[in-house]
Amino acid sequence: MKKILPVALLLLSGWAFCQSGFKLKVDGEIPEPLELSLTDLSKMPRKEASLKDKDGSIHIYSGVAVQDILAKAGAPSGKDLHGENISKYVLAKCADGYQVLFSLAELDASIADKNVIVADTIDGKPLAESKGPLHIVAEGEKKPARSSYQLQSLVIGQIKK
Repeated sequence: MKKILPVALLLLSGWAFCQSGFKLKVDGEIPEPLELSLTDLSKMPRKEASLKDKDGSIHIYSGVAVQDILAKAGAPSGKDLHGENISKYVLAKCADGYQVLFSLAELDASIADKNVIVADTIDGKPLAESKGPLHIVAEGEKKPARSSYQLQSLVIGQIKK
């Protein structure tokens, strides 16, 4: 029973946000711009990331690796991440106007061991409505400045000469 309740809450939460029409937008300089619903994200491979809050408590987030979302949108990775593609970036935009930047290279498993996910749960429970429906989590950083609530879009761009 203890394991069923969080799953039921997650499904109900996901249903509520899907009903509101929420979609994570993935666009910019990529071949296949996307709009992913919470249902779409729930069907993708799951990863976990831990993050320490301001009080020093460690929380476990669960969601989809940003790299997997970028791959679905056709962003360059692996052997294609060289030359001009090495200057591409991901700008994560949140509902409150907060924005954070990642290079494509730091998100690529062939170059770095960075664990950055788009999370929809914290400690096995859906994110609070004021924090969700999605939270970008950058595990292992000394300050959680790039871990941001209410993620709305991922924009892929390139530094211009």
